[in-house]
Amino acid sequence: MTTTVQESAPRPAGRGSEIRRNELAAFLRSRRERITPEQVGLPRGARRRTPGLRREEVAQLSAVGVTWYTWLEQARDIQVSVQVLDALARTLRLDASERAHLFQLAGATDPTPAATCPSVTPALRETLRRLEPLPACVQNSRYDILAYNRTYGRLLSDLDAMPPEDRNCMLLVYTDKEWQAAIVHLEQTQRLMAARLRASLAGHLGEPAWKTLLKRLEQFPEFREHWRRYEVVGTRSKVKEFLNPHVGLLTLEHTDLWLGPQLGPRIVTYTPRNEETRERLERLHRIAVGVGDGVD
Repeated sequence: MTTTVQESAPRPAGRGSEIRRNELAAFLRSRRERITPEQVGLPRGARRRTPGLRREEVAQLSAVGVTWYTWLEQARDIQVSVQVLDALARTLRLDASERAHLFQLAGATDPTPAATCPSVTPALRETLRRLEPLPACVQNSRYDILAYNRTYGRLLSDLDAMPPEDRNCMLLVYTDKEWQAAIVHLEQTQRLMAARLRASLAGHLGEPAWKTLLKRLEQFPEFREHWRRYEVVGTRSKVKEFLNPHVGLLTLEHTDLWLGPQLGPRIVTYTPRNEETRERLERLHRIAVGVGDGVD
């Protein structure tokens, strides 16, 4: 399907906006010219003179209008949706850094949780590994799971088996049967997480990524019920109980370690509250790394 796009009404625009549009146009051209027809399943043809793909080919592959895409490469002052930016990023085969650059030049927020995050450095991944057998992960304020160690990957479900865009604790606590079965106090946990999400939302009103998450969550009656309470809860340490299918009951203390001055990305850690839980975490870690069945 081709998207019909009308030129937007004139908007106040400074020199910075014009520079950014020109940078976006140049970036799109450069990425288009490096993609060969063969890479996207198109015949090259004997009369092709354009290096890489033609504009109309990019438009067709991205399901947008040719005229509209041409305007983008001409740095025209038009509105661009995050859905179209996502389609262009996929057509032009942008990597994570290039995709982030595209959205930044367009003045938009990427609605898709990235598989990699600037906050998740190799050193931070090593920190997560060194914390094992304690379960630990990196989350943002939307509950996206940006990175995790092997013990956390098997704490409530098999995270490795999930696509990155579904690795979100809010989605999982309302949609994933295994995740739900592992939480001892499920309804209380759902309500508390919804209240924390609402508190975090105040700083992100109108952002596309948050809208996308809420739209997915609002399909579920339990979330709608909790969300309409308008409860808000700040961050705090708490004791949690999980019923892990491999090792049994785990009693853990949840702690958030913030990675910056703002309440954004954070390391989430779980420490055992008793000796039995400590031993069971060690068994779970052995299972996660594939050393036997984890049973002494």
